[in-house]
Amino acid sequence: MTDKPITRESILKDYPRMKPDERFVFECRPGVSCFTCCCQDVSIVLTPYDVLRLTRVLNMDSSDFLEKHTITGVTSEPNFPVVLLKMEGEAKRCPFVGEQGCSVYGDRPWACRMYPLGAAEPENPNPTDHAFHFLLKEDLCKGHGEGRTWTVREWIANQGVEEYDMMGASFKSLMLHPGWSKSEGIPAGKLDMVYMACYDLDRFRRFVFETKFMEYFEVDEALAEAIAMDDEELLDFAMQWLRFSLFGDRTMKVRKSVIEARRKAAESAAPSAPSAP
Repeated sequence: MTDKPITRESILKDYPRMKPDERFVFECRPGVSCFTCCCQDVSIVLTPYDVLRLTRVLNMDSSDFLEKHTITGVTSEPNFPVVLLKMEGEAKRCPFVGEQGCSVYGDRPWACRMYPLGAAEPENPNPTDHAFHFLLKEDLCKGHGEGRTWTVREWIANQGVEEYDMMGASFKSLMLHPGWSKSEGIPAGKLDMVYMACYDLDRFRRFVFETKFMEYFEVDEALAEAIAMDDEELLDFAMQWLRFSLFGDRTMKVRKSVIEARRKAAESAAPSAPSAP
């Protein structure tokens, strides 16, 4: 591996910024001396869509998958729950990698698809300082200079990154929400709620349909049918619910009956004005 840790600050400062049509030579395949070595003792942060795809291809309930295959942490600024793929054994290898390679290759996480490219974005992008890609060259990897020449654009298309970016857009929008700058972070009591909506989709679906959720929010029939059956629709719905819950965005509509009941409750709880002597 590289001697220096790769940090956001070092990427923005030191890594050459690659344009979409800039070229590099790379190949990862059986026969390359380092094949699957990059799949051990590594921190792979899973996006919500990564978890969705892995639970589906493994035919697992999301709660079971998260318990068995992930480690949970909390970021700072904002304090946000994240999940990392749990490495196994003394070698700390990815549980889905064997001698022949990745057993979930078609549904591998975003980070695995991107490698050896990385992506970064300044905190306050402007016309001259915007999102970019960069090339990771680690001592462990012997695939550089092997095989065919790629452009950044070709690699992203070939590895199926575009679909993952598209499906992750609502989560990215949540993470870049301007409300974070005005917030002290997620209250401890809401961390599990956010974790459930982002990663534990089967539990979130039960929450939506097996509690009084639908009595509280207006959800039209077509959307209700979609989120009952379609994981991608449910994930997007979860992101809209979090925007409402965390920042008060008008992404959900509370039923009029609930608003009226709250109004009456507030009026009955308010102290009555003293009568004139």
